[in-house]
Amino acid sequence: MNTTSKKTFNIGLVPRLLIAIVVGILLGSFAPEFINRTVITVSTLFGSFLMFVIPLMILAFVTIGIANLTHGAGKLLGITMGMSYISILIAGIVAYFVSLSLFPTFLDPTVIGLVGDIEAGMLTPFFTVAIPPIFSVMPAIVLAFIFGLSISAIRSKESAEGAENNVLYRFFNEFSQVIGLVLKKAIIPLLPIFIGGTFVNLAVSGVAFTILNVLWKVILIIIALHTVYLFILFMISGFIGKRNPFTMMKNQIPAYLTALGTQSSAATIPINLAVAERNGISKEVRNFVIPFCATIHMPGSMISVIACVMAILFVFGMPPDAALIWPIILTLSVLTLVAPGAPGGAIMVALPFLTIVGIYPDSAMMSLLIALYIAQDSFGTACNVSSDNVVSVAIDTIYQKEIKQ
Repeated sequence: MNTTSKKTFNIGLVPRLLIAIVVGILLGSFAPEFINRTVITVSTLFGSFLMFVIPLMILAFVTIGIANLTHGAGKLLGITMGMSYISILIAGIVAYFVSLSLFPTFLDPTVIGLVGDIEAGMLTPFFTVAIPPIFSVMPAIVLAFIFGLSISAIRSKESAEGAENNVLYRFFNEFSQVIGLVLKKAIIPLLPIFIGGTFVNLAVSGVAFTILNVLWKVILIIIALHTVYLFILFMISGFIGKRNPFTMMKNQIPAYLTALGTQSSAATIPINLAVAERNGISKEVRNFVIPFCATIHMPGSMISVIACVMAILFVFGMPPDAALIWPIILTLSVLTLVAPGAPGGAIMVALPFLTIVGIYPDSAMMSLLIALYIAQDSFGTACNVSSDNVVSVAIDTIYQKEIKQ
């Protein structure tokens, strides 16, 4: 009896992301405006839907993640925030010293006339559909803490059977399953289209390439800082968690590429959760740490902000005063904990405090600073996302050995 089997050919997420980037650049460079605007319209619509889902995702996963921590939920929260702050602070300090050593050797005021309006030439979608989130990221985090910690406390006092029948626990458990289904069936499959639209507009406008031609050395140094910082974190985390750091780096590639395209730590949560699972992170820790760190742990953004600020000061002939820079580093280390996980979120949080060093709103310095930051923001976001998984390994090790016992 002859039997036939149907073989399905599935392209992995990494190849699809790379294809989306290449196709986006090609379309933006050579395709008619109508086609490019069509792609950008679809990408924009998906982006609106994604921004609507993100707070729900955080509420669902962080709440159920904390609720499942019937042992030491408060301790785990404190450890996560403490490690995130230390990581961000160290990143800012490293960025300051490297920038202070390298930037004066090649930056001078002649570059400021070579960069124009950062939004000039970008295409707009044919139409947009407003899908305002039910609530923003910060209310989602606060609600997740309230519900998660309360449910965890209730469950720790109940029997195993009674704990599973807790109404709120069952609701958030099923809610997280619903959001997980949305991620699996809609968000992840459509991410390449979203990323492709981003690169279409970059290619059409040429903004990123213009800035790259002007300040490419700065951008390369920032990317190198991200890479070295991540490498050291992976090595330390692998040693603490007794895992192969190179295997962890390999597992991180899909999330890293997704972050490059979306420029959003929050938007990369579903991919990063899958990476954490492959790294062997326990479900209760990864479902809490990954969504939570996506909004508070941004060492890559900290490196980018400090390095970009230093570069702009040197370009405008204003060597940074250490007495002014250090307060900014300490302040931003705290503010970055609440920076929105969206493109440019960290620099927008930092802007009001940069008047301390002479970078004022609506100035040429501010315009060039934003342009420089946005040009390399994808790499900062990818560093943020990757470092979240590094932190989750260390936290899971502490949780299994010190808290869960």
